[in-house]
Amino acid sequence: MRDILITLIIFGCLLFAFKRSHIGILLWNWISLMNPHRLTWGFAFSFPFAAIVAGVTFFSLFISKQARRPPMPPVIIVLTIFILWMNITTLFALEPNAAWFEWNRTMKIQLMTLVALLVMQTRERIDQLVWVIVLSLAFFGIKGGLFAIATGGGYRVWGPEGSFIEDNNALALAIVMIIPLMRYLHAQSKHKWVKRGLLAGMVLCAISVFASYSRGALLAVVAMTLVLWWKGRAKLWSGAAILVVGALLFFFMPAEWFARMGTIETYHSDASAMGRVNAWHFAYNLASDHLLGGGFGTFSKSLFYQYAPNPTDFHAAHSIYFQVLGEQGFIGLAIFLCLLLLVFLTARSVIQLGKTAPDVRWAGDLAAMIQVSFVGYCVGGAFLGLAYFDLPYTLLAILVLVQAVVKQGVAERKSTSALNMSAQRTISGRSRSQ
Repeated sequence: MRDILITLIIFGCLLFAFKRSHIGILLWNWISLMNPHRLTWGFAFSFPFAAIVAGVTFFSLFISKQARRPPMPPVIIVLTIFILWMNITTLFALEPNAAWFEWNRTMKIQLMTLVALLVMQTRERIDQLVWVIVLSLAFFGIKGGLFAIATGGGYRVWGPEGSFIEDNNALALAIVMIIPLMRYLHAQSKHKWVKRGLLAGMVLCAISVFASYSRGALLAVVAMTLVLWWKGRAKLWSGAAILVVGALLFFFMPAEWFARMGTIETYHSDASAMGRVNAWHFAYNLASDHLLGGGFGTFSKSLFYQYAPNPTDFHAAHSIYFQVLGEQGFIGLAIFLCLLLLVFLTARSVIQLGKTAPDVRWAGDLAAMIQVSFVGYCVGGAFLGLAYFDLPYTLLAILVLVQAVVKQGVAERKSTSALNMSAQRTISGRSRSQ
């Protein structure tokens, strides 16, 4: 039954995507982030919905007569360089079979990110994309929060099989990153029940993150909460609310959770943590030996025997930074870090633009929340291998789109103001001549 329902929903939406490219982007992000087909058990589980949606979106883009020009600020230029660099390293990958599989998935994400820059160039469409992102991932956060409450937090919360967020740690970080977006929607919404629903959703998502037992996500939550509080206007009330909610969450969690979190201070005696350190040494050693890195799929058992301090302790990267270092080399890591830096600088620029007029305040609020999301990504990502995960690149695209929309609005206001002033001078001149 689920298979049929998911298929009908997706193909029903595709009918609209043929004429409206932005619907294809919304549908792609829903499938890519939520993976609704992975919640089925029949033919839909492995059906190539994403590929079909991408094909229809490109067809819609091709037949459209509307002239489109993507915004090209520095952050997009660096993203383009990073994409080109990943293609170069893939050509010389040390594990070709694994590399081309990961390349295929990564390039699809990057391509659709660039397409979003072409078709989502209005505030309405940007907000629609934010809603799709929030609902896609909040589904797991809300469900996980309710499950944690029902079971006393005694079980971990997992994501859909075969997705980026299948692992409990990855799902927790994704949920951490959407909480600021929920805050943005909460601030912008004028409907009482929508605001209440978003507030309840944020609380349940926070519970779900705690119930994931993810140490990296806990650090991300702490860092993100501090930044969110600092950016807030009512610091006294928001600080009190954070302390109360935090205390309730800590009181709610079982002893097993505290034992798990306690290993943050005693990482040297934790096998999992030391396995990550071993993987990080592996990435450094390999990148030192190969200018281009190892390419996608580098973290393999065969290469561990050559470059890891403990060759038998095989682990995945468990860090966006060391994942990029091992797979893309020092040059790739430098590009990646530059990309993250430009995200924060772009967000700061949009926040300043949002202060220029009341009608663009929404842009500053959204940019600030995206900035907070990236704080969570940068901190939590230090312990998770999600360097090519869809969400941060989609948020990057949204940030660039917001900047373009605001700049266009500012330019139009200046142009209108100049025309009005010119008209007033003309009228004044005629009055004097008469």
